[in-house]
Amino acid sequence: MKILIVGNGGREYSIGLAIAKENEHELFYMPGNGATDAFATNIEKMGYEELAAWAKENGIDLTIVGPEAPLVDGIVDIFKKEGLTIFGPSKEAARLEGSKVYMKNFLKKYDIPTARYIETDSIEDAYKFIDSMEKTPIVVKADGLCAGKGVIIAQTKEEAKKTVGEMLSGKAFGEAGKRVIVEEFLDGFELSMFAICDGKDFILLPAAQDHKRLLDGDKGPNTGGMGAYAPTPLVNDEIYQKVKERIIRPTLDGMQKEGAPFEGVLFIGLMIVDGEPLTLEFNVRFGDPECEILMPLMTSSVSDMFYKAATNRLGEIEVSFSDQYAVGVVMASANYPYKSSTPAEIIVDEIHHEELKNNTHIVYAGVERDEEGKLLATGGRVLLCIGLGESIKQARDRAYLLCGQVHFAGKQFRRDIAYQAIDQ
Repeated sequence: MKILIVGNGGREYSIGLAIAKENEHELFYMPGNGATDAFATNIEKMGYEELAAWAKENGIDLTIVGPEAPLVDGIVDIFKKEGLTIFGPSKEAARLEGSKVYMKNFLKKYDIPTARYIETDSIEDAYKFIDSMEKTPIVVKADGLCAGKGVIIAQTKEEAKKTVGEMLSGKAFGEAGKRVIVEEFLDGFELSMFAICDGKDFILLPAAQDHKRLLDGDKGPNTGGMGAYAPTPLVNDEIYQKVKERIIRPTLDGMQKEGAPFEGVLFIGLMIVDGEPLTLEFNVRFGDPECEILMPLMTSSVSDMFYKAATNRLGEIEVSFSDQYAVGVVMASANYPYKSSTPAEIIVDEIHHEELKNNTHIVYAGVERDEEGKLLATGGRVLLCIGLGESIKQARDRAYLLCGQVHFAGKQFRRDIAYQAIDQ
């Protein structure tokens, strides 16, 4: 097949890398990054209509959309109108991520377990709800897309009120914060689960756990994610079953009733409280960095999974995973997540050790090539070092050995990824 991947981050790189290993397909990226050209063709950035025309002209058999913004903007509708096969939800279905208010009201309507909340654009109503809450912390969320940063965990009622005021005034997140959700803080452990959906059927992938905070010990500001591991031993068969029956199935049935069947990746942010899964949020695409550790664990065809989901035929296939564990450690630029950093050349030492060579790899994200062809770290989350192993500890140790082989000025990374599972 000819396959087009939309996006340029680590998530998109990892999907393409997994497909490239099948050695059966011709891969394209729009726009891709400075490293995706190692196994695919990068094409120039263009609008969605123009891209659909390009895909038609070039005989693209399948398009896979990585980031949330094109999905919320309606890229899937544009491609389908042209008779093209594309993996991802429609604009209407993407509201599950595009509007946190829509998502929370959907959960309530279809009796899907979640935290107690209020959604409002009234500062008075928000304050009243905050005052009525018995416990802190309190969670405040901006309604719209904020690149994974629109959720604030306020430690006091005063901080919650201040956050609400900044969001509703437009000071914090502009238009995205003009309507807010205030909800109770759930005390448990957080997980990410991903269901590949075709509107009616779904396949649930192994649960992953990511590390949002910048610094070791889950300290510092929230980021897009500083590392992840999968599968997590914190999930048993009973929890998987509850997620399938109480969250995913009613979501797919509910979206059918809403006239917006859900196709694509349903990313469920979960809090497990006393063995009960509660829905924190939905996203409509793979998490990043969770995608980067799930892709190398797949032993069945990655391209076939995406194609069958995009053509409403998931029931025809079974997806299989290795018995290994994967750990991914994000290497970020010096000033992440506060401001941009000066581009720096990336040097990767040659790996001679067979064990490391066969059980690790790099996923590139924030990188570009200069005129001389050198790979540069251009800011943000630059790359991930992925380790595979028979245990989480072995996978983690291999990922960190690979980190020692990668060099660029100002690199920063956490040194405790997967500590929750290893310290059990």
